[in-house]
Amino acid sequence: MDIATVAGLCLGVALLLIGIQPQNLQYFIDPGSLLIVAGGTTASLLINYPLGTVLRVMGIVKNTVLFKSVDLEVEINRMVEFATIARRDGLLALEERLESLEDPFLLRGIQMIIDGVAPESVRSIMDIELTQVATRHSGGKGVIDAAGSAAPAFGMIGTLVGLILMLQNLDDPSALGPGMAIALITTFYGAVLANLMFIPLAGKLGARNNEEVLTKQVMIEGVLAIQAGENPNVIRERLNGFMSPNSRVSDERE
Repeated sequence: MDIATVAGLCLGVALLLIGIQPQNLQYFIDPGSLLIVAGGTTASLLINYPLGTVLRVMGIVKNTVLFKSVDLEVEINRMVEFATIARRDGLLALEERLESLEDPFLLRGIQMIIDGVAPESVRSIMDIELTQVATRHSGGKGVIDAAGSAAPAFGMIGTLVGLILMLQNLDDPSALGPGMAIALITTFYGAVLANLMFIPLAGKLGARNNEEVLTKQVMIEGVLAIQAGENPNVIRERLNGFMSPNSRVSDERE
């Protein structure tokens, strides 16, 4: 679980409530304004994206919290271990290690080299899958980005609606203050939803995508290097190129 996402959302809400103060909370509750912002944003997404894509939004958002981060150091050490086994006992000896692989992407790659699939075909198949993963992630991030753009816009629309209704009661000065407050609440709702939820969540999804793509690139290069029978130390150094200098994997024998 990504504690940072949950902590950030909770902290943001808590600070807003502290700033508003409990005794003033009633002034920030207006069902009509919330309906304009939330309903308008949802309608915009339905127009912009297929229904199935919009319905998957909750699952997409879930990935920002329930995400199992992959340790690249562990993956690189696994590749070096597999390369050592393959050079010593042959590729078929890797079959005994397949049950230990939890990632379907890596499992498929190792299975292909055990089955003797040509290297160019292995790379092509794995590259296609990697591209499709990135495309799906980009589509999910796009939905959240669109919501982040639509929410403030519908907040302004709600404000305009409130101002128009308020101007209809200019003959009653006592109604101007409350009317203006209600008109501005929709802008408040739109800004909060966009800047506390949608935009940060889209950023987190982008970071998750980059992390997963990098992990799969390491797996592709590792699988092909194992198939080519390269020296395990050379494989380690090659895969270290994907990591920052401070986090690179050293020889466990050192």
